[in-house]
Amino acid sequence: MKNQNILIIGGGIGGLTSAIALGRDGHRITIVEKDPDWAVYGVGIIQQGNVVRAVKELGIIDDYLDAGFGFDFVEVFIPSGQKVARIPSPKLVDGYPSNVGIGRRALHTVLGQRAKAAGAEVRLGVTVEALEDDGTSVTVQFSDGTTERFDIVIGADGLYSRTRGQLFPDAPQPEFTGQSVWRYNFPRTEGLDCLQAYEGKIGVGLVPLASDLMYMFVTTPEPGNPRYPVEGLAAEMRRKLVGMSPAISALADQIRDDASVVYKPLEVLFVPGAWHKGRTVLLGDAVHATTPHLGQGAGMAIEDSLVLAEEIGRAETPDAAFAAFQSRRFDRCKYIVEASLALCHGQLGLGPLIEQATATKEMFERVAQPI
Repeated sequence: MKNQNILIIGGGIGGLTSAIALGRDGHRITIVEKDPDWAVYGVGIIQQGNVVRAVKELGIIDDYLDAGFGFDFVEVFIPSGQKVARIPSPKLVDGYPSNVGIGRRALHTVLGQRAKAAGAEVRLGVTVEALEDDGTSVTVQFSDGTTERFDIVIGADGLYSRTRGQLFPDAPQPEFTGQSVWRYNFPRTEGLDCLQAYEGKIGVGLVPLASDLMYMFVTTPEPGNPRYPVEGLAAEMRRKLVGMSPAISALADQIRDDASVVYKPLEVLFVPGAWHKGRTVLLGDAVHATTPHLGQGAGMAIEDSLVLAEEIGRAETPDAAFAAFQSRRFDRCKYIVEASLALCHGQLGLGPLIEQATATKEMFERVAQPI
């Protein structure tokens, strides 16, 4: 399948990396993104060795690293603040770091610029109202009143994927885990040269994003899935950190700006059935949304984009490409979802408490394998 006319629904990480991978292969790419401002929230994200390898394959690794902070270890602390492990991460690309911490806005800028450079047309504030697949192409009705035909449609529209609902109305829905995550940016602490993960019922992580910036994530039990108003978020996040180690308590005192707190209930999703129907395929959080406990949600979406582009490039039909894509991705993504959820359940007392160091080491070994 050469020179395909491809629609990507969703301008997030999976959609943009798909546009880069497919655009470099000579396909015509259109991205539609429902957010007219194409905005992302301003905290960070961890990208591990398998993502460093993937972005090198995409040809964007230097831009990526220039926008973030590279590191080669993960440090694990018990709740008292005592460091119990410094785990080397597999280095999968010679001459580059094992992991990258990067601000989401910086990442979005890099991916957006490179997708456009690969020839993608980006339409903002537009949604897909209907998909009609006649076996030879997909006729797409857009919210702006236009209708177009595409050879392939990719649903990269996230956890609440409308595309998934259009294709598979009986597919599983996102499930709240009982836990939520709080995030906040800080000036980078002197000596913070890698991800620092603090174990306990309240999980805390510190991630370097740049020479002068880091962010904190905090996972907390939230029975009943409460919603917090923006006013008072900083005080609520500080309250969640009462009794933590001295280093974390010192940072908690700096959490003062309600608008800078990013709060998100943690939901999971894994679609056990088909990830495609006809000429439309789903990827990323639309079919395998995970909690952040292993830091691999975005990584799985980026790997998806590479594998999908490879299979489209070698297959004779969309069905063959999509089946091969799912076959290559299914077990790996399922492992990440389940292993991350096991850590979450352990923290909540819903399952055995799993040592973060043990789970992280196993994850590194698994994702180091070829995609």
